[in-house]
Amino acid sequence: MNRSSILMIAGLACGLTTGCQKKPQSAAGPPPAVPVTVAQATHENAPRALTVVGAVEASAIVEVKSQIPGQLLKVHFTEGQDVREGQLMFTIDPAPYEEALRQAQAAVERDRALIVQAQAAMERDIVQAKSAEADAARYAALLKAKVVSAQQELQYRTAAESQKEAVRADRAAIESARGSLKVNEAAVSQARLNLGYSRISAPISGRTGNLLVQAGNLVKVNDVALVVINRIVPAFVTFSVPERHLDDIRRRNALHRLAVDATPRGDGGPKATGWLSVVDNTVDPQTGSIKLKATFDNPKAALWPGQFVDVLLMLDSNASATMVPSEAVQAGQQGPFVYVVKQDQTVEPRPVSPGRTIGGKSVIESGINPGETVVTDGQMLLYPGARIMVAPAQKSASVR
Repeated sequence: MNRSSILMIAGLACGLTTGCQKKPQSAAGPPPAVPVTVAQATHENAPRALTVVGAVEASAIVEVKSQIPGQLLKVHFTEGQDVREGQLMFTIDPAPYEEALRQAQAAVERDRALIVQAQAAMERDIVQAKSAEADAARYAALLKAKVVSAQQELQYRTAAESQKEAVRADRAAIESARGSLKVNEAAVSQARLNLGYSRISAPISGRTGNLLVQAGNLVKVNDVALVVINRIVPAFVTFSVPERHLDDIRRRNALHRLAVDATPRGDGGPKATGWLSVVDNTVDPQTGSIKLKATFDNPKAALWPGQFVDVLLMLDSNASATMVPSEAVQAGQQGPFVYVVKQDQTVEPRPVSPGRTIGGKSVIESGINPGETVVTDGQMLLYPGARIMVAPAQKSASVR
């Protein structure tokens, strides 16, 4: 290689090296801000309440049964109809019981006649006994005077004793007739009672169910129910709460009646308001819960026996708490947390203890103070220290 070629290659290499050294380097900038919506944690009135599922029960359930055997002659109501207490519902053939009543009444009249007859006989025997006793006394005196024989005196004395025994027998007959009279008077009362049982009236006011025995059938004493009546005005709602709330419920219920709201599940029916009326006397050891019962006036029969309802037991209507929109609370591996916005527009995840939800907002029992700003939307792109850009906030739900 000649000298000129060597100089050309060296110059080219130097030019390439100089060009590389003068090339500008591009520096990476900060990551872009994440658009999010935010809201402030507020200090609001948050009524303390327990939300559970309950079941509606009739305030009284009565199975209408027959108290006498016989043929069911007539049904005086329509299935599913409301009935009033004392309203006639069924008629059982009264003929056998009318005849039994007549026989019992005839036996009473016979006993009364026997008593009158026995009393008349006793009065006659009393008179004869007095006469015989006088004769016996006179002959006893004559015997002492040796005017009559001892045999004659014995005859009159025996007659007097016989009359006394006749009087005692008459008294016994009267007592026997009176005893028989009481028995037959009781038979009259029973027959009259059985005759009354042939007309079956509603024992309570309420709604009738399906007719279980049709007219014409023979019924037995206390056999199958003829119909079932449910009293639904008022109605009960039973529900269970964890036993940890028992002391609080008992204490507050002793101070004032606790309100209970019930809303039919699924159909969005009207809310009914009642009052806690019964706290069960034992905790269920299997579930660790206590059964409660609330009473509802239910004037329009909106609550129906067997229906499931959402129950809200109000413990304290004046309680206040720190609240944030429910969408701000996220589920993490270490538990619930929220992203809190710091002054430099970065975020930090903070563990919280959420409580109940009221009208789209969650009660935060610990972890957040009123006035702090939390992220309500856009959390999927956030990480600790991420910078944010606040977008227009959506309208949050208000507390009911």
